Amino acid sequence: MDTLTRMRAFVQVVEAEGFSAAGRKLGRSKALLSKYVRELEDELGVLLINRTTRRFSLTEAGQTYYQRAAEILREIDNLAETVRDSAGDLKGRIKITAPRTFADAAIGQSLIDFASQHPDIVLDISLDDRVVDLVEEGYDLAIRITKLADSALIARKLAPSRILLCASPALIERYGAPKHPRELQNLPCVVDTNARYRYSWPFREPDGAHISVPVQGRFEANSPLSVRAAAIASIGFALIPDFIAQPAIDSGQLVSLLEDYLEDGRGIFAVFPNRRHLPARVRALVDFLAQWLKQHQHAIGH
Repeated sequence: MDTLTRMRAFVQVVEAEGFSAAGRKLGRSKALLSKYVRELEDELGVLLINRTTRRFSLTEAGQTYYQRAAEILREIDNLAETVRDSAGDLKGRIKITAPRTFADAAIGQSLIDFASQHPDIVLDISLDDRVVDLVEEGYDLAIRITKLADSALIARKLAPSRILLCASPALIERYGAPKHPRELQNLPCVVDTNARYRYSWPFREPDGAHISVPVQGRFEANSPLSVRAAAIASIGFALIPDFIAQPAIDSGQLVSLLEDYLEDGRGIFAVFPNRRHLPARVRALVDFLAQWLKQHQHAIGH
């Protein structure tokens, strides 16, 4: 058994946070992975993992070894990918992180369509609304829907995106349509607690000046889909991503308001680590997503 195999087993166990979880993910037995890690420890002469029945943790030596081993394995994999890419093959695994909203909305079909067209590529998708560290956690690609801040990461804008102010026809009939964003301070609102703006909604005056409007309401949720449902039920005015709001606008369940005051600059981005070599399969996915979103512009309200 070579050191590289033992090293890879150790990294897989750490990233799965346990032998059993790694075994299930890899289709290998817990006993085999434990054997590999134990042989690696014997080879190094140090304990890498604290083993108890209830808790999984790395020793200080294990943490140091993991960080460097993960980098080495990524370089080895990148080298193999470079050779495969030169042969024109599109195969392997793409580890992706994306917000739950992306996958739950109609635009999430883009990932399914890509998988259907590329049977030799495995999409390992982790849905998480937090901003993950792509390098530290070993992701090949992140899909982010935001105003992208300056970063050492590489980003490609796949499509524009906006946040729409929406309300149901019944709510508008009851309270009237606001003529200016500041009127929302005195109107019932539905708050997306997962959004950066939360209780302080961003708008832009026609002259370009940015304004922030404090809002409140009796319905708060950390999901744009729940916010949309509450808005349809006439519980309040709501800020909703365009690709979530558009189906309800098309059906007449919601009305888009104050469009001249909406902020711009947001988008759907593909973000990936700053690598000298980007695997061909990742480039293929990013190109596919950009083309898919262009062809399905109505799904994102454009």
